[in-house]
Amino acid sequence: MTQSTSQRPNIVLIITDQQRYDTIAALGFPYMDTPNLDRLVHEGITFTNSFVSSASCAPARASLFKGYYPHTTGIYKNADTWRHSWVEDLAAAGYYCVNIGKMHTYPYETPLGFHERFVVENKDRYLEGRWFFDRWDMALQAQGLTKPQRELYRLRADYKERLGAFEWELPEKAHSDFFVGNLATWWIEHKPKVEPLFLQIGFPGPHPPYDPIPRYAEPYLKKDLPLPQVTEEELAKLPRVQQIHRDHDAEVDHDSIAYTKTPTREQLHRQRAYYLANVTMIDEKIGEILQALEAKGYLENAVVIFTTDHGDDLSDHGLSQKWSMYDIITRTPLIVWAPGRFQGGRQIDALVQQFDIAPVIMELAGLPVPAHWETESLMPFLKGEGGEGREYVFAEQAGADALTGILFGTGMMTMVRNKEWKLVHYLDNDDGELYDLRNDPGEHNNLWWEAACREKREELLGVLRDWLIRSNLRAGKWCEPWR
Repeated sequence: MTQSTSQRPNIVLIITDQQRYDTIAALGFPYMDTPNLDRLVHEGITFTNSFVSSASCAPARASLFKGYYPHTTGIYKNADTWRHSWVEDLAAAGYYCVNIGKMHTYPYETPLGFHERFVVENKDRYLEGRWFFDRWDMALQAQGLTKPQRELYRLRADYKERLGAFEWELPEKAHSDFFVGNLATWWIEHKPKVEPLFLQIGFPGPHPPYDPIPRYAEPYLKKDLPLPQVTEEELAKLPRVQQIHRDHDAEVDHDSIAYTKTPTREQLHRQRAYYLANVTMIDEKIGEILQALEAKGYLENAVVIFTTDHGDDLSDHGLSQKWSMYDIITRTPLIVWAPGRFQGGRQIDALVQQFDIAPVIMELAGLPVPAHWETESLMPFLKGEGGEGREYVFAEQAGADALTGILFGTGMMTMVRNKEWKLVHYLDNDDGELYDLRNDPGEHNNLWWEAACREKREELLGVLRDWLIRSNLRAGKWCEPWR
C-alpha cells in the first residue's frame, strides 16, 4: 500500500478509556494478546514517554482537543462544560468529521465540530449523566436488553469480592466495545466515501466495570500475570490525600468497583485478567476497523493515531482506578501509523505531552498551529528529524467537590516529571510525593521528607511554580471564551 503525501490525509484517531501502557505485547509485555496494536507499533512510530495532562477522562481529553493544560481550559473534572475544539477548524477547512463512541464532552452531545456524532459514554454512570440515554443504551433497549450497571451488580452475593470484574452475560454484540467497534465498521462500509475524513473512534473500555466476554477472559485467567506487590512501608509513605483516597474507595463503589484494602491474590489476578481481556476485545475491533478502512480505500492516504486518556492503578500502590500521578496513570500509549508517509518501526523515547499530537493533526490538515497553544509539535520526530523533546511534563487533577466526590483533602494535585525525578504537589498540604525514577522506576519509595532530597524537592517545586506563571502568560487570556 502506497500513501500519497501530496494530498491532505484522512486522519483516524482511536482513543480507548483508561488503558495502561503495559497492555500492548509489542511494547514489551508478552502476556498480552494484541496483534492489531502490535502491527501499529511495528509499522508505525511509538512515543514511549507520552504523558497525559490529567488523571481523569474529561480534563485529559479536553487538553488533547484544545491544545492547553487543564488550568488554562478551566476543565478540571468530568462534567465541566466544554463545547469547542480544533475539530471545528478541521471541519471549516473541508474535513468531514465523525465521532463514534466516547468523547466525554459536556453536555455529552455537544457538536464540538463534528458533522456526525454517535455518542457512547461511560458504561456505569452514577453521578453526572446518570439519566443520559446514549447510542449504546438505545441499542440495548431496542433489543429488549437491560444494561449491566451498578444497581444490578450490587445484587450479586459476591459483589464485594469482585473488585469490579464481572463476566459479560448478554449477547456478545451487545457489549459496549463491540457495539462501538461494529458501529464504526458499519459506518465505514455503508456510508458513501468522503475525503478528507477525520474519524474519531472512542472505545468505552477497558474502563471499569471490567466486563469481558468470557471467552476472552479465559486465556488470561490461565496466565501468570504481573500483580501488585504493595508493602506496608510503601503504604505508610503515601501522602495524606492518597490515604484518604484509599479509605474512600473502600467505602464507595465507584464504577461498580467495591474495593478492599486487603485483596487476595486470587482477586487481584481476576481483576487484571478481566481488564486485559477487555483490551484484547478492543484490539480485535481495531483490526476490523483497519480492514474496513482499507477495503473502502481510506488507507491509501491516511494517518492512524492510537492513544488513551489515562491509565488505571489496578490495585498497584494500594489504590483503585486513577486520581493519582503514578506513571501507570499518566504515561500512556501514543502510536502514529502512516506507512509511506512516515518511516515506521521506530520508538521515540523523548518526553512529550500527549496533546503534542494536536499540532501534528493541524499540520497534516494544512492548518496553522495557534501560537498560544501550550503544545510542542511531534512532527519533527515523525519526519525523522529528531529532537530532544520536553525537559519536563506536567499533569493536574482537581480535588473533590459535591459532584465528583473523589480525591478529598486537597483542591488540586499537580505533577512535574523529568526523566530522572517526579514530584507531586497537593494544594494546602504539607506532604507530597517525590520519586527518584532512576533508582525507583516503580515509584514505591516516597522521598518527600528525606533530608537528602530536600534540595531536589525545592528545585522541582520551583519548576512547577515557573511553569504555571509562564502558562498563564502564554495562554490564559486566549482560552476562556472558547470553552
